[in-house]
Amino acid sequence: MRLPEGFRAAGVAAGVKPSGRPDVALWVADRPSAWAATTTRNRFVAACVTRTRALYATEAPIRAIVVNAGNANCATGDAGVRDDAELAERAAAAVGRRDGAPLAPNEVVTGSTGVIGVPMPMDAVRSGIDAAADALSPAGGEGFATAILTTDLATKVAERTLPGGARVVGVAKGSGMIHPNMATMLAYVATDADVPQATLRAAWPGIVDRSFNQLTVDGDTSTNDMAIVMANGARPADVEAFLEALEAIAVELTEAIAADGEGATTLLRVRVEGAASDDEARVAARGVASSSLVKAAVYGRDPNWGRILVAAGGTRVAMDAATARVTVQGHRVYDGGPAPFDAARVAADMNARVVDLELDLGAGAASGRAWGCDLTTQYVHINADYTT
Repeated sequence: MRLPEGFRAAGVAAGVKPSGRPDVALWVADRPSAWAATTTRNRFVAACVTRTRALYATEAPIRAIVVNAGNANCATGDAGVRDDAELAERAAAAVGRRDGAPLAPNEVVTGSTGVIGVPMPMDAVRSGIDAAADALSPAGGEGFATAILTTDLATKVAERTLPGGARVVGVAKGSGMIHPNMATMLAYVATDADVPQATLRAAWPGIVDRSFNQLTVDGDTSTNDMAIVMANGARPADVEAFLEALEAIAVELTEAIAADGEGATTLLRVRVEGAASDDEARVAARGVASSSLVKAAVYGRDPNWGRILVAAGGTRVAMDAATARVTVQGHRVYDGGPAPFDAARVAADMNARVVDLELDLGAGAASGRAWGCDLTTQYVHINADYTT
């Protein structure tokens, strides 16, 4: 993965994870960069979220992102706050020392992901940050993407090249505790496109609402969620083309997280049409994607359209059962009433890596999407044994 011009990244194994896998990641811009961020709406938040919000309020540019995986640094008291601040201080000093140019701690955004309530192993983190700074490279994006993972089975990477050559590259992590409200979900996007910070900050929340916030694996929101985009302005770019690419990357990362849901065998894509408003379409779509009954039916390859209608109806959006329609994997199964279909054929078509559910509410002209995955016995095993 080639990073946009003026960005370097790295990921190293520092010993934060008992597995010995990479667990400290660093992403650095060669100049002050405009940025936009969203963070979890959970009232119980980690130190990195509190600090990111404070930095964001200053509207000052940033230069770097440092992340540790394996420890959430949440519910760790004043020591956790100090440790999070030290992540930024250490990263700023290490990068400044390597580049021979000063970098201030308030130019560094911190992120953490992992187990809640465990003190940070700071000796390991310190050495990891130093090693990551020494390993920084324009080809280091894949290393960064690997080092931010926890229970993920695969890295999540998306990239686009704009007319004129500017690039947009995004990475994310997330597999369980996913039901964002901005679920251990982290997403970082970098671009060398010249985009004003005001434009980024105006557009990013809507993009997040239409992508990451329409994602669900298990209905649990996290303490550490954040989605950040940074632009160093190295290349001229058409703003509309950039925003289109940015949303495409967010959607691609969303689908990658859903497909890698803990224990999942199937990516679930839900599209709602005929809604009274875009907001109601998104609410209904997410209601279907997050329904345990729907998710279990997808795992069992069961075209149980009743569960889909009940899940949408439970969100209390406007809908008309007499004109509503449900389509499962391209097969119409409900059309204002039960529709004739070959259940065995539909079940066979549901035995796929991706299952599409479509619902027309019959209440308007608006539409929306959501993403999720099936609910499997393996999900229970993973989370029953998570800390033990």
